[in-house]
Amino acid sequence: MNAAEQVTSFEVANKLAAIAALFKSKFPAARVDLKPWCDSPESQRFLDPESFDLGLHFPGVSRLLRARSILLQIRCHTDPVLLERRAIGIEASGHSYRGQCWRFSTIECWQFDGEQPPMPEGAEELRQFFRQILEVFS
Repeated sequence: MNAAEQVTSFEVANKLAAIAALFKSKFPAARVDLKPWCDSPESQRFLDPESFDLGLHFPGVSRLLRARSILLQIRCHTDPVLLERRAIGIEASGHSYRGQCWRFSTIECWQFDGEQPPMPEGAEELRQFFRQILEVFS
């Protein structure tokens, strides 16, 4: 679900702002999009009310990340006892003008999969960024 639509409290807004600031600190030229999905029947079938979806866009193709845009989904679960939302993992995919270049998940093996994965330095930067996101939401 679009991250902008998930802002239901000051705490959630602060967490999303922290994630945007973390990404901008690593990639200053990039732009963070808190509403990457358009409101269409096709995108509605992928709606996950327990996730925060963000788009991360570069002014051109990032050489290190081998992507122009990254679609990021922070998967969450609400604890029924504490009524607290916690991140359980991150799914990400890198896209260029030709389509999807790579996929990544923290839920399984923390490895990039695809025809054009990020350069080793870029992959490590993203892994660090994903660890920081999980810390923000824990």
